[in-house]
Amino acid sequence: MTNLLARIPLFADLPEAELDQLIAMLKVVELKPRDVLFREGDVGEHFYVIADGELEILRAAGQPEELLLNVIGEGQYLGEMSLIMPGGQRTADVRARTTVTLLVMSRAEFDDLLRRFPLLAYSMVRVSSERLDNTNTSTFRDLTEKNRQLQKAYDELKAAQEQLIEKERLERELQVAAEIQVSILPDVLPTHPNYDFGARIDPARQVGGDFYDVFPVGENKIGVLIGDVADKGVPSAIFMARIHALIMAESDALPTAALVLRKVNEHVTRLEKVTQFVTALYGILDCATGDFDYARAGHEPPLLLTADGVQRLPHGPGMALGIWEDITLDVGRVRLTPGASLLLFTDGMTDCRDPQGEAFGLERIEESFLALRGLPSQEVCDRLLKTLLDYQHGSNQDDDVTLVAIHAK
Repeated sequence: MTNLLARIPLFADLPEAELDQLIAMLKVVELKPRDVLFREGDVGEHFYVIADGELEILRAAGQPEELLLNVIGEGQYLGEMSLIMPGGQRTADVRARTTVTLLVMSRAEFDDLLRRFPLLAYSMVRVSSERLDNTNTSTFRDLTEKNRQLQKAYDELKAAQEQLIEKERLERELQVAAEIQVSILPDVLPTHPNYDFGARIDPARQVGGDFYDVFPVGENKIGVLIGDVADKGVPSAIFMARIHALIMAESDALPTAALVLRKVNEHVTRLEKVTQFVTALYGILDCATGDFDYARAGHEPPLLLTADGVQRLPHGPGMALGIWEDITLDVGRVRLTPGASLLLFTDGMTDCRDPQGEAFGLERIEESFLALRGLPSQEVCDRLLKTLLDYQHGSNQDDDVTLVAIHAK
């Protein structure tokens, strides 16, 4: 123990006999791990020398904001400042990190030692100065690290703010794109004494690649259009607007649906810059005869509902627009007799899945369509979409869904 005191800078100048006497009068205290020696603000009445083990110097010990300031071990001491400072209060919490053996000196013993050995005060000042220098160095290092962390946090916050601004800008642009896309679609569908029309569109994203239109194309004739651009989002919406505009323009100039789609395909493929394609079905309803002459470019075949039930129209091969210059179209004609309804839809209807991952499928579309026989076209579209959303039951929508219906009164 004498050698232990001799290794402590504070007692290094004391005679060996005095160290022996000092050891003999010091009390020994044992602490178990996590035992608290004293807390910040306690009155300091004792000076401690660590004979064995380690102590933790803490702020807010045991609290959520607990902060470890230092760890001291064998041969180190603590508590002298509270004995000599006015008020004598502890400046931190101290807790045992391991099993600890302490030598304890009371305030009276400490004062007596200073009176008998005044030079001990110089040693204390020297040691305190060294501790202060070490603390200043440590504090400067900690502040430097905290400044670095603050700068990093500031840079990350600035980057996050820039990303947020960019996100808001993109959202505004998407909103504008959605408004433009909606403006392309008809606000009001044509009316006719013998026929009514309905349509619904439900994009998978804010903007999508599906489109439709119903519009007059000549005396007592009405064009009906539905299309589906491959993929979704803004690029599909831009391509959709281009295809829609081309079909609308060519429908005024060309007499048949097949000629319109072929001409549109020529426009899209002649520059060989297209990386997207679109399936489409365009037909012309002769309101005098009830004949619906259509051309199908890779699109889903329509469903016909009559008194005999639901049937999928006979179909042959049909190629999407925008892939090859020379394309094959599926051309057909169906007569809408009084009471009959025709349903055009995109594959988002068949592919939509429930929470278990099962697709809605063509059979469910046919069953739902059959149950709506005799209803106006718009009500048919509204109810079909509601049936689909109920089936989906909140699961993610994989693709745009579009419906167009014609009903012969």
